Amino acid sequence: MENPEEAEVDIDTLIDEMDYIPGHFHLEMNLNFEPCSPVNFRGRDMKLKRDSLMYELELESGSQQFAVRNLLGVFSFHLEEMEQAKEIFLSISQEDPDNLNAWANLAYVYDRLDSEQEEADCTKKLAHLMGLGSEDESQGDPRLRAARCLAEQGYAYVFDIGLLDEEDRMEKLMAGLMLYDKALAYAQQIPLEEKRSWYFTMATLYIRLDGILMNKGNDEQKRLPSFNRTLALLRQVTKSSNSHYRALAWCYLGMLLERKETFSTTPMGIHDCGYSGTGPLDCFGKAIEIAKDNPPTLNRLAKIFHFLGKQEMAMGICNMALDVLQNPELNWQAYCTRAEIRIKLYLRDLERAKMGLGGIPDRKNLTRAKEDLESVVKVCPCLKTYLDIGQVYYYMGVDAMQELFPVDETALDNALEFFAKAMEFDLGDTLPEIQLLRGKCLRLKNEESNAIECFKRAIELDDMGSTYTESFRCLMETLLILFSQKRVNAEMLMQEVELWVKKAEEKYTKQRVRQELRLVCRNHTTEVIELSKAMVTRGNTELVKMLFETIKTDFSKPKLNERSFSF
Repeated sequence: MENPEEAEVDIDTLIDEMDYIPGHFHLEMNLNFEPCSPVNFRGRDMKLKRDSLMYELELESGSQQFAVRNLLGVFSFHLEEMEQAKEIFLSISQEDPDNLNAWANLAYVYDRLDSEQEEADCTKKLAHLMGLGSEDESQGDPRLRAARCLAEQGYAYVFDIGLLDEEDRMEKLMAGLMLYDKALAYAQQIPLEEKRSWYFTMATLYIRLDGILMNKGNDEQKRLPSFNRTLALLRQVTKSSNSHYRALAWCYLGMLLERKETFSTTPMGIHDCGYSGTGPLDCFGKAIEIAKDNPPTLNRLAKIFHFLGKQEMAMGICNMALDVLQNPELNWQAYCTRAEIRIKLYLRDLERAKMGLGGIPDRKNLTRAKEDLESVVKVCPCLKTYLDIGQVYYYMGVDAMQELFPVDETALDNALEFFAKAMEFDLGDTLPEIQLLRGKCLRLKNEESNAIECFKRAIELDDMGSTYTESFRCLMETLLILFSQKRVNAEMLMQEVELWVKKAEEKYTKQRVRQELRLVCRNHTTEVIELSKAMVTRGNTELVKMLFETIKTDFSKPKLNERSFSF
């Protein structure tokens, strides 16, 4: 048996000699760092990302599938599923024996499993493939292996977790792009079609980066170089033989051409790539035409248009996907996305009605969303479907304009039953969305004490820096309702308000907390005045001052029930 100390020296020597390091566990991703969030939050985020990766794997048939599978193994490792991680890396090494990341990741797992001989064998194989520390030249081009290794590492940054703010997001996006650029420097022998799959992921990273810069209002000169490069990358992807990439590339081009208006002068890349006379709708039309017979690609396009707020276009694409494949067991995504769109349309019309810009929203959208979701629940129930159908039943059971009184008790009971089923799933008790909606149902059923516990739990489950503060508002409003009904005394109310305002300020931005307090003060002025008097008597003038300052401050009203769409 090889001396493990000698093997360790070999690894250190190899690392010193390398221009790059295979494997994922050394990458500067939040995934590999000590968690700054509670363990249950980290596990939730990893499992949700892993679910996204599983969906990506269904769409990948080329070499990029190994990038997905390597990352799935990394997630399994961090979720302490060591045997599963080992099996994933082993299967990659058998199907693609030249995959450097698989061998490096496998060596890392064997190290954690104290399998010294297997770790040494993996390290020896890795060195051989890289042309290091071995007299026998490996067959094939080490630069080609290096290029694929680096591209797989760049892909991993798309799925990092625990991103604390926009600066952190930008840093991770730039790290992924740098790895892809390094991969391209090694990639002379990489087939063009494989490079196009890299170009597609690079364009995705650039589009996200541009969105952050655009939202920050950065100088457009900072955006131009990457914007122009994204156009050039997507132009290459539109020539791909892979219809999925080709369709999405045209869709992304449409998104970029829509952003043209955010520049004072048309970016030169639009002219250089031959899109001077091309409009966003031209690009979207080409994307739909390419995908018209492919339900998975149509479903992805529908999701993108739904995200962009193009609900009618997204609805039409869902209908196209269902015309091709109606079976809800095989095409459940089209049914679920169509239901999400209908919920969104209902809430959009409801918001307009509350602003006096339209009439009562059409509840047929809720009925049709329910029908779509019931079709899916019968054949492949899952956490997200139960959450969505529970949300639909909530809106069917509450008055449309104020959400203050029930109009259908049975619908509310159905909503609570579906939320209970959702909570039976692995992640069901970690999602604040479920707790918020449960609390709103219970409040309508005059179970304010139970509702309060749900709102508190929702706040506790929210991520640090979250913008979804509706749970805090609902908690404050429900406490004030109990106070007005004399079911809680002033002393207890003061303690609860002080405690949860403090917790909210630790969890959310101060502006969001004050924005919600302003709405609470406006809608419950009498109760707030009584509470303030009690606080002044007790000598707690700081919170009273803050409450009255929020009334004087003009914040924009948060969007209606945005919490429900964060999952």
